[in-house]
Amino acid sequence: MKNLTTDSVKKVSAGETMIEIKNLRKGFDAQDVLTNVSLKLLSGENLVVLGKSGSGKSVLIKCIVRLLDPDDGTIEVLGTEVNSLDKKELGELRKKIGFLFQSGALYDSMTVRQNLEFPLRRIKKNLSKKEIGEKINEVLENVGLENALNKMPSELSGGMRKRISLARTIVVDPLIMLYDEPTTGLDPVTSDEISSLINAVQKKYKTSSIIITHDIECARITADRAVMLKSGEVYAEGGIDDFQNSEDPLIKSFFK
Repeated sequence: MKNLTTDSVKKVSAGETMIEIKNLRKGFDAQDVLTNVSLKLLSGENLVVLGKSGSGKSVLIKCIVRLLDPDDGTIEVLGTEVNSLDKKELGELRKKIGFLFQSGALYDSMTVRQNLEFPLRRIKKNLSKKEIGEKINEVLENVGLENALNKMPSELSGGMRKRISLARTIVVDPLIMLYDEPTTGLDPVTSDEISSLINAVQKKYKTSSIIITHDIECARITADRAVMLKSGEVYAEGGIDDFQNSEDPLIKSFFK
């Protein structure tokens, strides 16, 4: 692995370990996608994962929350070995992790309000109706869509749907955020807005995040640190400036 980390990135990355992955392997139909991935997510940082299509970026974060079961290796989240958990324990751990799907995954038959109420009623069961309303208004204000409360997902633009999906994810106060291609399908201006919103969420909610992206501008805006996957392994790790200044042909091909 190429270690591109500068002293400034080491200072940023001096926090507690939130996720630690060791020698992760995952394949499909006898074809390995991840062969030997090891990485850490540290407290309060945005870690961007780069790589070509098919390099296993999305598979990686699905293994973290056990939407996919790894074939080998270990994944510790908040000090807990994920693969050792039973169904109930896994459900409790997932409550601490926000997962922003590439598609947004809003419920099309529900209004924005109902989409946000759903996880609150399931996870924050002791909240009163007033407290639920206040929490929903808070997160909508934080994503800049206070007036979308009673809209249906079909009435929202692509960028608005991403914002509402993000609001639904942060409404339950997760400690860790996992973003799967958060700017896919968006125009450059909206992509930059979503990337800036990821930083705003990090700052306001003190989240630690893994951001899967092939959008280099998103990486530039959000990354405290970055890793690049190649052939199922971590090929390089460091600060985004180190990636941009690298003379490595593969890395240069991403940043040209």
